[in-house]
Amino acid sequence: MPQVKIIARNFMDMVAALPAMKLDALYHNTFICEAILRSLPPLAKKYVLQMLYIDVPVTAKAMEEWVLADGVSKHKVAIDRLIQLRVFTETSDRKKETSYRLNPTFQTNLQKHLIHGGVLPREPMPSNVTVRLPSLDDLETYALEQWEVSSMMKVFQRGLLTQRDKEAPRLTESGFQFLVFLRNLQPWLENHGYMTSSPRSMYQLMDTNAQLWYIMREYISNSEERGVDLADLISFLLELSFHVTGEAYNINTLNEFQRNTIKDLVDLGLVKLQQGRKESWFIPTKLSTNLSMSLSDTSTRKQGFVVVETNFRMYAYSSSKLHCEILRLFSRIEYQLPNLIVCAITKESLYNAFENGITAEQIVSFLQQNAHPRVAERTPAVPENVTDQIRLWETDLNRVESTPSHLYDEFPSKEVFEAACDFAREYGGLLWEDSKKMRLVVKAEIHLHMREYLRRPK
Repeated sequence: MPQVKIIARNFMDMVAALPAMKLDALYHNTFICEAILRSLPPLAKKYVLQMLYIDVPVTAKAMEEWVLADGVSKHKVAIDRLIQLRVFTETSDRKKETSYRLNPTFQTNLQKHLIHGGVLPREPMPSNVTVRLPSLDDLETYALEQWEVSSMMKVFQRGLLTQRDKEAPRLTESGFQFLVFLRNLQPWLENHGYMTSSPRSMYQLMDTNAQLWYIMREYISNSEERGVDLADLISFLLELSFHVTGEAYNINTLNEFQRNTIKDLVDLGLVKLQQGRKESWFIPTKLSTNLSMSLSDTSTRKQGFVVVETNFRMYAYSSSKLHCEILRLFSRIEYQLPNLIVCAITKESLYNAFENGITAEQIVSFLQQNAHPRVAERTPAVPENVTDQIRLWETDLNRVESTPSHLYDEFPSKEVFEAACDFAREYGGLLWEDSKKMRLVVKAEIHLHMREYLRRPK
């Protein structure tokens, strides 16, 4: 049986981590079945479609014959993924021969979906009812601005903005309750290495998709504490990904739990709410329709804004206060124009970043991911002398590594000294020894064991 270990790096990993009963219940929804099929690796999709109308188990040996010799590793990955998501159920006969078959609920609903065609979870509202809807460009701008508002609020609370910045971020009324959740999220991010305990946060250096995923993962994980069923929340979010970006959907088609979820998603820029004379509606943004995609999908990445020169000057074509504060994490802001931020990457600014837990690789990755379109097509997008120097300045700080330790000397005899060295070496705590002067240094963690050993009667 393949070893299946689930680490939730994207939305489908979280779906795979659900208990078997809840996962099976999800497959009663045809949209979930389609979303799962979309997320599978290419070879796994082929297996699902190939076995869609096979009602008997297929042996593992028979399936191995479907792939060429150089495709064995991809075959194992596909089988593991299908088992994780319970799309495949595994059985063994009396001869202990492994066989696979499609999950019956998943199989039935996917067959219906392919035969009868997909129907949207809810129909868009007619244009004569809705007011003038925002264009796709306006909606994308709104989504990124709203995301910045929530990110700025986290930055604002942690003291990155000075008191002279009177333009405090504004959230919706429900957003202040959601902000409590974001505040509680901070210790989780710190424990998992995504945010330092200091005011400067390496979490801010992640791209929007990565930040969104880590927040949504914790939001989903804590759903049951808020009295929300985990499977219902995942089902609704996956269902939301099948809505059309920019179309208006009647808010009255949602139940109370879904309406409360929509209010939270507004504060992250996943949907936009509008009110008419009699009806109100929500408009999905690209962030919500792409939520179920893998974080490695570069097609949904925002456009870059940073140009780095070989003289360590950096030009950021942005009017965003958030961008300015992020750049301040590792560079010196020289001056700021209405749509341009001019910075300098200095040894002092980088040392300050390193001391606050930000690594050279995170800084380089941020500069590469946010490179301006004019330089993003170049190879490399960030000059090599700049990236190399950033890494060198980090290694300067790591040249000396301190280890808590204890020094032992004045041993009564050579035999006692050598026995003590062997004892420390056996525990993996010997750091240094001088056999001529009979001195040794051991790690602090074995000091008590070492002291007890030396006090034993010889």
